[in-house]
Amino acid sequence: MIDITLQNFEADLINDSMQQPVLLDIWAPWCGPCRTLSPVLEKLEVAYSGRFKLAKLNSDDQPEIAGQLSQAFGVRSIPFCVLFDKGQPVDGFVGALPEGQVRAFLDKHVSSVEALEAEDQVDEAEALVAGGDAEAALTRLQQAVAIDPANDVARGDYVKLLLEQGRLAQARQAFEPMAGKAPLDARIAALGHWLAAGEQAAGARSAEGLAAAIGANKRDFDARFELAQTHVASRHFTEAMDELLEIIMRDKAWGDERARKLYVAVLELLAKPPGKPAAAEAKGTLEVTGKAAAPAGDPVVDAYRRKLSMALF
Repeated sequence: MIDITLQNFEADLINDSMQQPVLLDIWAPWCGPCRTLSPVLEKLEVAYSGRFKLAKLNSDDQPEIAGQLSQAFGVRSIPFCVLFDKGQPVDGFVGALPEGQVRAFLDKHVSSVEALEAEDQVDEAEALVAGGDAEAALTRLQQAVAIDPANDVARGDYVKLLLEQGRLAQARQAFEPMAGKAPLDARIAALGHWLAAGEQAAGARSAEGLAAAIGANKRDFDARFELAQTHVASRHFTEAMDELLEIIMRDKAWGDERARKLYVAVLELLAKPPGKPAAAEAKGTLEVTGKAAAPAGDPVVDAYRRKLSMALF
């Protein structure tokens, strides 16, 4: 638990909420309900074992912060609790709620124990991959998915590593539980295209045969797409996009836009995930919105995005 002031608002509330949810309790010494709620919140901070951080703000001492948050939520009474996550105030409640209702509020926003355990396994897997131990990393990711089957980040990392290792059957089995989310999630869709390319490549014509077919007919889009899929399967991603671009430039709508869809999927596979937000410098003025560092662009991805844009428009 920490007391929030104008001086540490940015560092100890906004920045800390980038790493874990922070529940800000706005109170005052003269407020009876505040004294009732306070021990409940302190008890739950311990009970949740670091899954959220409790912060307190004395509205008499810090009227500027209390006033802005009260105005933002349309609240005029205390105790007033605001949950910050990823640098933003995302939800709140008013009054000395009983413990059960506070737990219900927290459970909407705070990661479960299983989710935190899965995240730890994912972090360990990343370190193992960086150290060149893919087999041990697969074990960690498999454990993460078993602990928290709904964790699509862990499942996606598991599918990706299986594909990199050429384990298509295992990748298909791991992918299926999240396949239905592909239309709404670019990363899942990209993994699905990679998996399909690998499965199709297993029965594809030889590289020489495909090259001969394309040499005989530049508009043999079936052969070009088949070649692109074999490139994706073998992780020759730029070569795949070059073949797909040839199709798109000649016939944008070919095959229900299959070439464009696979091209976009490859761009997603190549794009680096956003990095963790950089800590903002402490300020003496209130800024409710946190600052997230923009990820640096990848020159290859940027170049191929431009090529696609020029081909389409």
